[in-house]
Amino acid sequence: MIVNFSIQNFGSIKDKQILSFEADTSEHLEDTYVVRAAGKRLLKLALIYGANASGKTTVLKALDFLRDLVVNPKEKKTDILDFSPYLFDANTPEQSTELTIEFVQEEVCYEYGVTFTSQAVISEALYRDAPEKKLVYKRTTDIEEQLTKINFGNLIALDKSAQQVLELNTLWNNTVLGGFLKTNINLEEFRQVMDWFGSYLKSIIAPDTKLDTYITNKIDEKKLTKGEVLEILKKADFNISDMVIRKKEEIIPEDLLRFFKGQIEIKGRIIVQHTINDTHYNLPMEQESEGTKRFYGFAGLLALLIKKPTIFLIDELESSLHPDLYTHFLLSFLQNARQSQLIATTHNRELLGDRDIFRNDVIWFTDKGRDCATELYSLADFDTSAIKNVLNAYKIGKFSGVPRLSDTFIDVE
Repeated sequence: MIVNFSIQNFGSIKDKQILSFEADTSEHLEDTYVVRAAGKRLLKLALIYGANASGKTTVLKALDFLRDLVVNPKEKKTDILDFSPYLFDANTPEQSTELTIEFVQEEVCYEYGVTFTSQAVISEALYRDAPEKKLVYKRTTDIEEQLTKINFGNLIALDKSAQQVLELNTLWNNTVLGGFLKTNINLEEFRQVMDWFGSYLKSIIAPDTKLDTYITNKIDEKKLTKGEVLEILKKADFNISDMVIRKKEEIIPEDLLRFFKGQIEIKGRIIVQHTINDTHYNLPMEQESEGTKRFYGFAGLLALLIKKPTIFLIDELESSLHPDLYTHFLLSFLQNARQSQLIATTHNRELLGDRDIFRNDVIWFTDKGRDCATELYSLADFDTSAIKNVLNAYKIGKFSGVPRLSDTFIDVE
């Protein structure tokens, strides 16, 4: 589980901003929202509100970039790290970017930080609690020579030849963890960290992500069952009685599937059955509403979150969902998932009108300062004891994070 994630000089974020999952002292909805892991009280959810172009998605993109940097190392020294630093400043485009994440894996707390430019990883370090904080390794890069130097802490016993192999496999634009993937070296701390980034933390889900294809592939891979997804759909009042999922090979030749590595959208693959007055009617998924297709995907995500500890990053969570269905999804996740987490951007404000279903420390806002840089802060930073309705307070700009609109008069010649 994520404990804290900090971002500096990435996209619209200039100065260091921190997204924290550490619960505050409030015991409100403790059993629903709070998980105890490695001696910490951690939150399952972070909802990020803010005006358009305020930097909400940047927070998700930074975490997604860090994941990709670790699990998908570059093959060549000349490969560029594809990101933008903060551009609205004379100095930051030439300065390095820094991402740091603290997380719990197998009841051990790790802290991993990396500093980089578009050309190279400048430095990185990994620490773990054992039980006090100890260095696992620290890496520096000789920029002129484009060479990596790794210093290990006392937790790691690695002979000189193995260390040289690891250094040679860690290109100047790769992380040490990425270099580790290219070797046969056996290091338990590295394995745990790579498992967390590769299996627990998932790639960002955008509004245009083909979730129905993603979930159907998970059913093919036996990570999910059709019955698990169907049960969640039935609870959401979609009037769906059954589904038929045809195998890819029944529709597209196997050699073509291999060419596309299975990541191809296949029309007519999912048949949805509706039962009306004891009569069955079948529709291909393509003819269902956008909301039905979206929630079929969300039903699969929910099942994955419940079955196994997982983190999903969802941009515009409310996309194509009725507000009641949006709330139903969140509450189903909170009440059934154990050590999974959800980080989502949203414009759906209705949740803020009911204190019985949210905690202040799971609500976050993004706003832009005078330099157009993103500021990230929590509702828990405000004293809301005298505020009767958080939704109304947000609407009038009490917490910022809303558009600063001018009048509606438009003079068009």
